[in-house]
Amino acid sequence: MSSPSKRREMDLMKLMISDYQVEMLNDGIQEFLVDFHGPNDSLYQGGVWRVRVELPDAYPYKSPSIGFVNKIYHPNVDEMSGSVCLDVINQTWSPMFDLVNVFEVFLPQLLLYPNPSDPLNGEAAALMMQDKPAYEQKVKEYCQKYAKPEDVGNASDDKSSDDEELSEDDGGCDSSDEHVVGEPDL
Repeated sequence: MSSPSKRREMDLMKLMISDYQVEMLNDGIQEFLVDFHGPNDSLYQGGVWRVRVELPDAYPYKSPSIGFVNKIYHPNVDEMSGSVCLDVINQTWSPMFDLVNVFEVFLPQLLLYPNPSDPLNGEAAALMMQDKPAYEQKVKEYCQKYAKPEDVGNASDDKSSDDEELSEDDGGCDSSDEHVVGEPDL
């Protein structure tokens, strides 16, 4: 790649070509919303979330900031801000990754394999560890209430355009944790 701006453009184009609904924000290519569908065979199947993405000037050398706009009940997603605790985005990002990886691998893995030992949502983590059926029921209730496919376009109205720190917020996200979502614990 000749420059970070060319890489941003190319990664964004690859995301659009991969059939993701992308809505640009603020007349540039550094902030946008992506409609993300819950992975098949998960508690989140059938739900659709708006995910806000902010690309830093140093992208792809610095990771994008990722945050859910509509509410999702998950141990590794802050319920209020939507910020995500995911090592591959927060600590172990590499320029080899791109935006398609975020939406086709990293976020689905996060939803399929929550890590309650490193929570941003302590209530969800505790419920998952203490009463898994009640946790699963609450996830399904949130999907029904906040992630209906027909409502996803309205989700951006629930939050202001100057959202918090998104995935860069390390509050509660243990940066020393070497666990990468989706890899088996050895």
